[in-house]
Amino acid sequence: MPNLGDSLELPCGVTIPNRFLKSAMTEGLATPEGNATERHANLYRNWSEGGAGVLLTGNVMVDHRYLERPGNVIIDNNGGEEDLKAWAKAGTAAGNHLWMQISHPGRQCARIVTNQPVSPSDVQLSLLANFGKPRPLTAGEIPRVIERYAHVAAKAQECGFTGVQVHAAHGYLISQFLSPLTNQRTDKWGGSLENRARFLLEVVRAVRAAVGPKFPVAVKLNSSDFQKGGFSLEESQQVAAWLDEEGVDLLELSGGTYERRALFGEEKDTDTNGEKLRESTAKREAFFLQYTGAIRSACKMPIAVTGGFRSRELMKKTLDSGEVDVIGVARPLCAQPDAVARLIEGNLDRVSEVEHDLRLGNGWLGPNSRFDSIKGLNAQAAVAWFYRQIIAISENKPVRENLGAWRALWEHMRDEYRIGFKYRKARKQRA
Repeated sequence: MPNLGDSLELPCGVTIPNRFLKSAMTEGLATPEGNATERHANLYRNWSEGGAGVLLTGNVMVDHRYLERPGNVIIDNNGGEEDLKAWAKAGTAAGNHLWMQISHPGRQCARIVTNQPVSPSDVQLSLLANFGKPRPLTAGEIPRVIERYAHVAAKAQECGFTGVQVHAAHGYLISQFLSPLTNQRTDKWGGSLENRARFLLEVVRAVRAAVGPKFPVAVKLNSSDFQKGGFSLEESQQVAAWLDEEGVDLLELSGGTYERRALFGEEKDTDTNGEKLRESTAKREAFFLQYTGAIRSACKMPIAVTGGFRSRELMKKTLDSGEVDVIGVARPLCAQPDAVARLIEGNLDRVSEVEHDLRLGNGWLGPNSRFDSIKGLNAQAAVAWFYRQIIAISENKPVRENLGAWRALWEHMRDEYRIGFKYRKARKQRA
């Protein structure tokens, strides 16, 4: 039975030093042109010293026209290679891996970036009127988007990152292709699961061709979209089997989209179709773990699960059971950057659970509100709190433990629009 500190050899032959993965969290620290900065290096040096065997970057964008948020790093003929190399060197300082997460937001591209994002189909994301109606990608555009993923992967390898992860979860572009709710195409890229998964599989093949057989290529996949009629657990199981055949080195399981916020732990009282779970299941700590068995039965590649792990006891039991090979953690490392090292050493029994206290209020804003889009402000406030901690760590400052939810949300929105306007100006100059 593996211990938390044991190494793991991946299918490509590369060994990771322990069983912890710092899962991707968007940083928002890039220049208006999308280049990495000294703050990226500082942030990931601190996390490197924190002990995780693999650090995943926040999602790096493949197209300067479409961002997940202002401040994303972009690799799209915008230079910045020396900054990427500095980031990679700092992020591997303690002998760990640093993998670049590669992504395209598709329709989940806020209006501050563009009023017309792209997607498989023209299904708009209705969330606080913050997203424009997407334009369906043409059949001729899709291969060029695939090439962008491969280009970014090659650049990551060239600049010293030790692996890449293709982001196919959380409602971003690849996830949109996988879901029948957002993919209503009738060509070879839509319809059957085989067709809807074609985009993901072609991206993985292109990335592998770009980096070679001995460089780690991982995929982040939803166990489910947690929406009725969306990408299901059964479909995830089949896609995992296909990814296994492609030689993927690590599959990270997550779930949800912007509309169903399972990725933030808000849907753990529902099953993969959005139906209510029995209370004993809903209270489970690691909320995607209950779906891992189905995926495990379909593939042999190593599996990581991210979402909800808080106690060392559960982490160890999960590894012992063989349910997963790698434990994914994210938000706790914003409050406790050295948590992994302490977990491995055995002097930390439970990581920070500060998110449970991050609420703007009860009543009309509370968890039982009938107004889901307004209730979503609670989720945004919690996310904003962690963003502010990322900024503090990136500036080598102490974690802001006493930061309130309202203050965090205000600071985040202020900076998001300020950075967004600078990005739009830089984009206009580039055009």
